[in-house]
Amino acid sequence: MSGHESPGISGARGVPGDGRSGRRIRIAIAGNPNSGKSTVFNALTGAHQTVGNWPGVTVERKEGNFEYRGHNVTVVDLPGTYSLSACSLDEQVAHNYLVEEAPDGVVAIVDASDLKRSLYLVEQLLELGARVIIDLNMSDIARSRGIEINAKALSRILGVPVVTTTASKGSGIEELKRLMHDLVRAPRPAFRLDYGEDLEAAIARLTALVGANVAPAGITSRWLVLRLLEGERGEIHHVAAEKRAELTAALDETVAGLERHWGRDMGTMIAERRFAFLSGLERECVRQPPELVGRPTRSDRADRVLTSNWLGVPIFLLMMGLAFQLVFRIGTPLAGLVDRGFALLERLVVAAQGALHAPEWVSSLLAHGLINGVGSVLVFLPNIFILFLVIGVLEDSGYMARAALVMDRFMHALGLHGKSFIPMMMGFGCCVPAILACRTLESRKDRLLTILIVPFMSCSARLVIYTLFAAAFFPRHQGLVVFSLYLLGILLAVLTARIFRSFLLREDVAPLIIELPPYHVPVLKHLLRHAAFRSGMFVRKAGTIIAGAAVALWALAHLPWGVAYASQATVIGRVGTLLAPVFAPAGFGNWESAVSLLAGVVAKEVVVGTLGTLCGSGPGGLTSALHAMFTPVSAYAFMAMSLIYTPCIATIAAIRRETNWRWAALSAGYSLVLGWLVAVMIYQLGRLVVH
Repeated sequence: MSGHESPGISGARGVPGDGRSGRRIRIAIAGNPNSGKSTVFNALTGAHQTVGNWPGVTVERKEGNFEYRGHNVTVVDLPGTYSLSACSLDEQVAHNYLVEEAPDGVVAIVDASDLKRSLYLVEQLLELGARVIIDLNMSDIARSRGIEINAKALSRILGVPVVTTTASKGSGIEELKRLMHDLVRAPRPAFRLDYGEDLEAAIARLTALVGANVAPAGITSRWLVLRLLEGERGEIHHVAAEKRAELTAALDETVAGLERHWGRDMGTMIAERRFAFLSGLERECVRQPPELVGRPTRSDRADRVLTSNWLGVPIFLLMMGLAFQLVFRIGTPLAGLVDRGFALLERLVVAAQGALHAPEWVSSLLAHGLINGVGSVLVFLPNIFILFLVIGVLEDSGYMARAALVMDRFMHALGLHGKSFIPMMMGFGCCVPAILACRTLESRKDRLLTILIVPFMSCSARLVIYTLFAAAFFPRHQGLVVFSLYLLGILLAVLTARIFRSFLLREDVAPLIIELPPYHVPVLKHLLRHAAFRSGMFVRKAGTIIAGAAVALWALAHLPWGVAYASQATVIGRVGTLLAPVFAPAGFGNWESAVSLLAGVVAKEVVVGTLGTLCGSGPGGLTSALHAMFTPVSAYAFMAMSLIYTPCIATIAAIRRETNWRWAALSAGYSLVLGWLVAVMIYQLGRLVVH
């Protein structure tokens, strides 16, 4: 089996991505999950990143750029994939971009500590005809295991440039930038894998039948034929319409004949040939001392403790408890400084209104509406930032995948797939991407079940509510109180899942198959950048949705003209008065609480913004007003209600996109009823205990 045949092969399409032609150089970053792909992307682009969605789907699209030798290089971070098959949505997005949009080049991120597995995708990229750079990333981990890779030999055999990086430390990134800049002037690789006499003859016949005119122009007829032989019949749309019927008949005949001859399916035969080539490549290019082969790595030794049957769950709970202690021990003093800053700003606005003789409604709008409404949410930005920092540490260190493994047995007992735990953990940041992450679950019923319970996870927006009430009513036990609410959400999620599994979504739970990445020491720069980016999204939400809601509430709290601001006689007061009796059994039957919960359907942070707008301007501020409306027991019941009841509009929309309106309506309805029941139970039982 041969690899690279002739480094000087012609057929390159010029340099369409060269900056001198007026176009940006577009380079895709592809690689297996947990290969360090995102770390390389961050090291290349720094702060010059944008995040959106791929056209037509809700998978996150990350794009960035950097300047090199006067040219602008655009870098697209593709979802992690093991091959160019389009089984999952992530794989479909990566496949479609590489095939349909034909970037100027591809940086293939290869885990240097597991070369053979990582090169399977590289081999497919080369057969596709893409210009490829192989990035041997995490080379420090490979060296720690005694693995030495001959990069020159690898480059010579495959006919593509190879660079060695440790992206977490910035090593090799400048060399990678140079290769990316020069890649568009390089010829396309002349890679050709020999699949054996019988299969090569079949490939030749079918390639002649396909012809040279294949769309898009970047792909080769040989690659297309191999894809069709593997069973990817959807690729036939690249062939001219008049040839498709004849090609389909020839494919069926060829596949049937070869499978009878070999006694195996075609996809397996092609995969075996590729892995045989990669095994030979590994023997040629990789050296490891015999005494180190099979020796447990540091990750293996750590997993014996962190994922053990007896210690795994207690260690996980301990880590979660410590995380929330950090969020409040460090975040609360910083939140106090921010709070004093907004209080000073409010006084300055009122003083300026008097000095400038501006209309009173202007200072009221600014002070009571915007500053009290938005400020009461932004006060807790330090806590949010620290929470995202903690989640980043768990993800970047490799522990998040272990957490799913540790909880797998417990999740199975409750009718959930072990992989469901990862979207549930993501829900602690935001439920919308957590719902999208449910696509990693193969079973439709597992996916649907997880989507329905993710909203019970306490997202960062709910943390704003918890922090306000915990500081006001439980100042000495803030971390413990908030941690109990997170556990309450998890408990309700698994109990709800058990009920749904028994009555609506009956199906055996599939076993958990998950890759455990090696442990990494998180890079502080990347952690801070990630936390700052997510916190920035929180701030932008405060500057748009929450600010708009605050202004609307301020206006409704003034109408009709002539009544006292934020009184029960206003429009918003009348709405709240109508709803308040519903919440009286839960201990918060005041109209302000009812209005805040109603507004919280827009975004959960608006609960605090509403209370700030309606109650924050009185003597002693919002905290004093809360003590007049709540007891510690009713405050805890209110926090539980805020945790459970109807998800925000963005979450409902995400559920609808991933399922349909019926399931979205069910999620909104049952969570509202369950939230009310739990809040009433907490208040009524708590009142008995207290008295």
